[in-house]
Amino acid sequence: MDYQGIIIRPPSEANSIILQVTVGCSHNKCTFCGTYKGVRFRIKPEAVVEKDIEFAARYCRRQRRVFLTDGDALILPQARLLRLLKTIRRRLPWVTRVGIYGNAKSIRTKTPEALKALRDSGLGIVYMGLESGDAVTLKKVRKGVRVETMVEMGRKVIEAGIKLSVTVLLALAGPERSDVHAQATGRALSAIDPDYVGALSLMVLPNTPLGRDYSQGRFKLISPRETLQELKIMMAHTDLSSGLFHANHASNYLPIKARLPRDKEATLSLIDQALKGDIPLKPEFLRAL
Repeated sequence: MDYQGIIIRPPSEANSIILQVTVGCSHNKCTFCGTYKGVRFRIKPEAVVEKDIEFAARYCRRQRRVFLTDGDALILPQARLLRLLKTIRRRLPWVTRVGIYGNAKSIRTKTPEALKALRDSGLGIVYMGLESGDAVTLKKVRKGVRVETMVEMGRKVIEAGIKLSVTVLLALAGPERSDVHAQATGRALSAIDPDYVGALSLMVLPNTPLGRDYSQGRFKLISPRETLQELKIMMAHTDLSSGLFHANHASNYLPIKARLPRDKEATLSLIDQALKGDIPLKPEFLRAL
């Protein structure tokens, strides 16, 4: 398989066939992300990707899912994406789902009809980074899009019949706007009503603008306990019709997996127990991205 640079994928795609169709991220300005710093975004040649699919056809017959990387692979032109999905269906007929990263800007380039065509060709899930529902926080981290737009684009994916997984980032707002960030993010998640929510905890990377702000004292991290309190507030303000709320990423201090609304009260009670010290938090040295 042809992999260039750093390859990332959602935890739920750990056992998927990873096809790198783009290199880097089409936005690549978020202050907290160091994955693609110094990497110029580009679309990989179609012939290279087709060779990887042929490799998968020979050696990856146990994997039932395909995940398309890098960051925001949904930015691919519609005709190219449709050809790719049809090739996957033809050469990897045992695959049951194809997933992809997509940000609000790339979703905006797809009409509802285009998204439905992608669904009909095998695209089963889009992973979108909301990060925060707080407008001030989003502007500070240079997300490049308003929360109202992300809500609209998330709904657009769902209405096309494609599953949506939304990522949010605990501790991103620092101590000053922690409560605002948590409440606003819960409200944004409720408005989107995705199939999955993944709450990660911020880990400051030295090769990022946020990392430099942290080292120079311009950004302060909240404590593990405050991060857990933020998670509690966020979940309390999140109302999903029937979605999974995960906070079991390696970066999190307390693993949580809840089906909302069914498990909401029990999960809030679990967080309260951890806040009281009855449940130990993950030590810092075990956290990872």
